[in-house]
Amino acid sequence: MQTPTRPASPWHVRDFRVLFSATALSQFGTNVGYVAVPLVAVAALDATPGQVGALATLSTLAFLLIGLPAGAWVDRMRQRRVLVAADLARAALLASVPLAWWWDALTLGQLYAVVLLSGCATVFFDVGSQSVLPRLVDRGALVQANSAVVGLQAVGNIAGRGAGGGLVQLLTAPVAVVCAAGAHLASALQLLAVRHRGTDRLPAGTAGLRDQIAEGLRHVLGNRELRALALTAALSNLGSQLVNTMLPILFIRELGLSAGALGLYWGAGGLGLLLGARCARPLAARLGHGRALALAGLVLAPAALLVPLIGRGPWLWLAGAGWVLAMLKIGTDNVLGVSLRQRMTPDALLGRMNATFRFLLTGALAVGAAVSGLLGELIGVRATLWVGGAVLAVAFLPVSLSPVRSRRELPAQEPVTASPARVP
Repeated sequence: MQTPTRPASPWHVRDFRVLFSATALSQFGTNVGYVAVPLVAVAALDATPGQVGALATLSTLAFLLIGLPAGAWVDRMRQRRVLVAADLARAALLASVPLAWWWDALTLGQLYAVVLLSGCATVFFDVGSQSVLPRLVDRGALVQANSAVVGLQAVGNIAGRGAGGGLVQLLTAPVAVVCAAGAHLASALQLLAVRHRGTDRLPAGTAGLRDQIAEGLRHVLGNRELRALALTAALSNLGSQLVNTMLPILFIRELGLSAGALGLYWGAGGLGLLLGARCARPLAARLGHGRALALAGLVLAPAALLVPLIGRGPWLWLAGAGWVLAMLKIGTDNVLGVSLRQRMTPDALLGRMNATFRFLLTGALAVGAAVSGLLGELIGVRATLWVGGAVLAVAFLPVSLSPVRSRRELPAQEPVTASPARVP
């Protein structure tokens, strides 16, 4: 029996528009919190570089603790309920920070708990949102849909982090955290409007949780192309986190710049992500998906070596230009890489595939934050930036040295059952 076709453009799908608007609110809350929470620790609690590094580590540690089983759980759940519950949890956790601050009871221990538990909620939100997207739009529209989502994330970096820095400067960091909590609450309310059957859970089958997790790992790690995409993205996350963890200390303490300047610097990176997302489709159309990924890495990734030159005056602008170019490369990677891996994965494995990627990618963020804090204490903030810039500069190599570089188009949809690929 012939199934009805969906419109070619994802914007013709009502539930995609609802998901997009909810994700916009959630991204705004996430990015405001990204700026505000560490600045609460630095300004209100006089946190050290090691403590700031620990805070950043805990914010991503959840992906290492529950990332893999979360994929199997999401494949068994109704994705809309997962997304709504995750946003409500993040709203409540973030709201506890200004309440404790107003009662003069805020401690680093509470901040550690808030970012860790918020990270757990983020695990389910990220895995669920990436898993439901291919069920809402036609697979032929995945590049356009992912370009829109990555562009949204970039705009969130610009508006959210810029607004976060401005809110901290004008209204104090705890008040900025209130705005982040409100954005997550608004996102949860918006997601209640998603009605498509694609948000229903798929049949869980008879395999146990451990077997399902192993199947997702085999699918990703046993495929040379997926493995290369994962390694390049993980190195990009590692390098960016090495840099980002030290930036609040560099801006506020060593350079004497304002929180607003830090927010604008992060916002410039968001501009790079946005430009990369917008360039991904025309580049892929002209060069092919794989060649576009390889060329963007070769041309743009070395610009990350300008970032450690950050200082006052012209050096701030030069380092900012390097950061924009490095993020432009990552924006292109995000659109084309995510589209490739979604197209190479059957629906029944989407949750586990996304969870495996998020485990590796966010695990790299956790490791990067911990290593950044340790290096900041041992060799200093500036030297840590050089390490992060070097990692970003070579992150494109796994994709460039893999079969991905020769792909001209997205692959046909994979069969429903995953192949028993060997894990290296």
